[in-house]
Amino acid sequence: MLKIKRFPAEWEPQSFIQFTFPHAESDWAYMYTEVVACFVNIIEATARFQPVLIGCHDIKEVKSYFKKEAEFPLLFVAIKSNDTWARDHAAITIIEDEKPILLDFIFNGWGQKFEAELDNIITEQLGKTVFNNLNIKSLDFVLEGGAIESDGQGTLLTTSECLLSKFRNPNMTKEEIETYLKNTLGLEKILWLDYGYLAGDDTDSHIDTLARFCNQNTIAYVKCEDENDEHYQALQQMETQLKTFTNHKNESYNLIPLPWPNACFDSDGERIPATYANFLIVNGGVLVPTYNVPQDQEALAILQEVFPDRKVAGLDCNALIQQHGSLHCISMQYPEQVKLNIS
Repeated sequence: MLKIKRFPAEWEPQSFIQFTFPHAESDWAYMYTEVVACFVNIIEATARFQPVLIGCHDIKEVKSYFKKEAEFPLLFVAIKSNDTWARDHAAITIIEDEKPILLDFIFNGWGQKFEAELDNIITEQLGKTVFNNLNIKSLDFVLEGGAIESDGQGTLLTTSECLLSKFRNPNMTKEEIETYLKNTLGLEKILWLDYGYLAGDDTDSHIDTLARFCNQNTIAYVKCEDENDEHYQALQQMETQLKTFTNHKNESYNLIPLPWPNACFDSDGERIPATYANFLIVNGGVLVPTYNVPQDQEALAILQEVFPDRKVAGLDCNALIQQHGSLHCISMQYPEQVKLNIS
């Protein structure tokens, strides 16, 4: 009997959001106080919409940071980690015959750029505790959650720069990777974006920094209109290619340009990847990264129009982009079919 397999869209009902909390022995050591405050703010905002799973080195310490009464439960789990980018080391959930399967892909530090041995086994470790009643499938394929966008109807949006990197799955051709993803995730079509990047990005152009499905017919994307900006040409080419894409009904997408924030720099003067595309869709809401620049309010207003039935909230992510990621990068949603073992 043919199994019905599907990769849910982010806007579908969710069970919880997973975070991996920073610790003082990570790359955050030099600004630990600032990043802890940022994580606490984001997690408390998320818990106004749904439960939150927090992986952390020291439960007692991390619990002490949360002073406010959360509307939904915060579940703390002791777990060792290299870093905090849960989007890329957490499980990716598919639904097969109405039952969830947690796919545990290999995470190799964005193409062997950074140490990731502990992050790569986080899902396996959670499988011994809160995930121990779930179907977890380990796969011999390198893939990060930030590299893929699903419309829930069999269409995947991704970038060729990331998925075809020679440091991820070097022995596979584009055709082989496409076939593998279609079979593994239950896809009908893959939209390969060949242009677009952000200065300071370590991920080889993750799609969640550039263009995002908002519904089955709408894509929000970053747009640069400054001809003197180093991103101008690549993002113009990206926009042109997006206009050629069609959805599962073979219809052109409604494309929503997001504002280009003023350039942000780290303490060494290096440009860092501030992007409004890195928003997180939660139950009844959309959490949007902001950077204390004039374009913040415009981005929030645009996304509120795109998501009229959800509460759009901006969250200061200046601390996160110091390590070259943002709000979506530190989180991973799980669809409502996934039930945690918290007994």
